[in-house]
Order: sequence, then C-alpha cells, then structure tokens
Amino acid sequence: MNSYEVFTDQELIVSMKSGNQAAFEEIYERHWAVLYRSAYNVLREEAGSLDVVQEVFIWFWEHREKLELSSIKAYLLTAVKYKVANYIRSGKVRASFYEGIPKVDLDSAFPNEALEVKELSAMIRHFTEELPDRCKEVFRLSRQEYLTNKEIAERLGITEKTVENQINKAIKKLKTNLGKFSVFLSL
Repeated sequence: MNSYEVFTDQELIVSMKSGNQAAFEEIYERHWAVLYRSAYNVLREEAGSLDVVQEVFIWFWEHREKLELSSIKAYLLTAVKYKVANYIRSGKVRASFYEGIPKVDLDSAFPNEALEVKELSAMIRHFTEELPDRCKEVFRLSRQEYLTNKEIAERLGITEKTVENQINKAIKKLKTNLGKFSVFLSL
C-alpha cells in the first residue's frame, strides 16, 4: 500500500499542484478505469478510448498548477466528454463507429413528408430557373454547392455585397412564390 492511498482527492490535488508525481499517479490509479469506460461507451474502440484518457491525464498534469476544482472525478469525466467529441470531430473515429447506428429509410418511415419535400424541391428548382442568370447562378452556388458568399464572389468575380444582394433577391422572390402557392393549397 502506498502512502497516497489514504489521501483524499483534495489532498492529492494540493500535493500534485506542487509537482508531486506520486500524488498524480494515485489520482490516475483511482480514476482511469471510469474515464476509460466513459470514453469506450461512446467510441466503442479500445485504442481511441485509451488515447482520449491519456490526452486528458497529460493535460491534467501539464495544467496542475492552475487547477481549482471541487471534484476530480467530475472534472476528469467532463474533460473526457469534450476529448471524445473532439476525437469524433477530427475524424479519428473508425468507420465501424457508424456501422452501429441503424439506418432509417426516411422515405418509407415518413411517406407523406417525403412527398412534400420532393414537391417543394421541385417547386424551388422550377422557381430558380425563372431567376435572372446571375441571380440563378449565385443562388445555386449558395444553396446547392454550399459555398460561402466570399467563395461565390471570388468564383464569379463580383463583390460579396453583390452576392448578398442576389441571394436576398432570390429568397424574396422565392418567399413570394411560395406564399402564392400556399394560398392556392389552402383553397
């Protein structure tokens, strides 16, 4: 039995802040398994979960002098949650992570909604064909290719303000046409 096993978490923090590596190791021994299970429950992969826990503890040690906490376990679990989110966002998670998510055929699950979306999409396509050429191109780049106003301006050799104006013009006309269509549907 090492002497730090009898220390409270708060006593370990105080000792660790002064650079006591043995106190840090005791914190690690007390909490790593819970942190690993927390990461593994989301990631479902051993290597990624171990990486997340290791990164959290490295950060914890490197920033020990600045730590002001009342619960080590809660703090570390929160850190793991954010590291797991960053891990997923960064694309490090394997494709097998997504295989466990059930695929839902939205068209068969919500047939009426799918039909309405298709009709609305067809109306928007029809509407955009009636826009002036420049306005149509700007709207298409914005809403179908998901380019930013800056990217559209650079691609077309126009100012960002012109892009904004063209998009606003297209949306205003779209709202007007959809408003007329909704009145027609309500009849």
